[in-house]
Amino acid sequence: MSREKAISQIIPVFQRYGYEGATLSRLSQATGLGRSSLYHHFRGGKEEMAIAVLEYVAQWFEEMILSALRTCDEPLERLRIMCQNLDKFYHHGRESCLLNVITFGEGNDLFHQQVQQMLLIWIDQLAQVLIEGGIKPEEAKNRAQEAIILIQGALVLARGLDNTSPFERIIESLPERLLN
Repeated sequence: MSREKAISQIIPVFQRYGYEGATLSRLSQATGLGRSSLYHHFRGGKEEMAIAVLEYVAQWFEEMILSALRTCDEPLERLRIMCQNLDKFYHHGRESCLLNVITFGEGNDLFHQQVQQMLLIWIDQLAQVLIEGGIKPEEAKNRAQEAIILIQGALVLARGLDNTSPFERIIESLPERLLN
């Protein structure tokens, strides 16, 4: 099994259990690899696995979210594309946010800077789209932060209620909500 394939198979473990809950047993079970094979691909153990997962998510985020916000389309269309891609990534609200769960407990000490950087870039890019849509800069930044709060809150609510409709509703309404 390639390292890339192993990363794709361990993402759900970190996404569901966070850093602390992503035990070697769970990671081994998810990949079908024994511990020694996991260490062959990830010599730094679980921490290296989590870093690889964050790098994968950062790359996906750049390609599917940030690049969508940087296109030459109208601001409303860019926001719609971002929301469609988020909907796919979170499986229509059935998955937790990896950036959130990986920073619980010990993971916060290890990965806080990477997660913070991704969120700050997202806020800045989102605010830029809103400014291009006619929103004043300070209000655009506030709305960008609120958008992420809405998305994250809807994910928590969808998981807690075992009902994806709150997430689906936010994803559907968010583009127009941000520009009005």
